[in-house]
Amino acid sequence: MFRPQAVLALVLVFSLSLLPLHGSPAPAPVIGTVTSATSARVGATTASVGSTVFGGDFISTEKFGSIQVRAGAARLLLSGASSAALGQRDGIPSATLASGTAVFSTANAKAFVLHAATADIRPKADGPTVGQVTYVSDKELRVRSTRGALAITVDGETKFIADGTAYRVILDPDAYYAANPAAAQGPEGSGTKGHKEPRRAGRSRFLLIAISVVSVATGIALYEAWVSPDGSHGP
Repeated sequence: MFRPQAVLALVLVFSLSLLPLHGSPAPAPVIGTVTSATSARVGATTASVGSTVFGGDFISTEKFGSIQVRAGAARLLLSGASSAALGQRDGIPSATLASGTAVFSTANAKAFVLHAATADIRPKADGPTVGQVTYVSDKELRVRSTRGALAITVDGETKFIADGTAYRVILDPDAYYAANPAAAQGPEGSGTKGHKEPRRAGRSRFLLIAISVVSVATGIALYEAWVSPDGSHGP
């Protein structure tokens, strides 16, 4: 006969075996759904419409490809020859742009954040917002807003981009001024028309240099192609 203590010990051991091991990784959060894909991949797999994407997934496109992801109240579009890693922080969907161009649209300020190099780009306030970010290098981005203002934060410093404007975002001001001595000495607004050089701003973490909206229109044109005439998103 089994002693009660032995039976209890066996039940306890079996019950513990059904519990997840301490320190085992939590399941990856669901980020959203692929709503369109052409010459695009999720990881090493060809992207397909309707498939679910998770935090940690790496999405990419070929030269003439594109992929669109719906993530709650936000949309993310990668244009050709682009890549990004999907994630989530404090319950907010995000993506880290590794190359190329991303366009995102949101319905509120906490719907989405795009990371690129050392910068975080998000809507400035609640309301419809559409922004485009192009990864030039780990020291420079091109950022455009076509609807609503954007907030750019680098190492705790935040600057804003108004609706309908576009900027070079210089993430290493010291290197920029070393390569452009005139920019460090000239007054604010000097330079050619449509390319205003910034005034040197002490220990600012990054610089904003206004550029022509036309020069960063590629991703926005693709975005507008999948927005219906009434301003709503496609499927």
